[in-house]
Amino acid sequence: KRTKRKYRCRIRSPETVQRTKQIRRSKANARERRRMHNLNEALETLRRTLPQFPDEPKLTKIETLRMANNYIYTLRKIL
Repeated sequence: KRTKRKYRCRIRSPETVQRTKQIRRSKANARERRRMHNLNEALETLRRTLPQFPDEPKLTKIETLRMANNYIYTLRKIL
């Protein structure tokens, strides 16, 4: 007795396989760009929240996180 398979094996042409890979890569790249955009927006919001000095250059990502950590630590000690 033969059982039904949920998925059938498809024979795809090399062009179809290549196009499928390109589409998947494009979608993955778009997701990564969106993720990085959201991360950068969140870091920019955090930078604006932290106290700054007027002529100080923009903080890097790691500097922003470290400054936020220190700032929160200091505020908690005050309370």
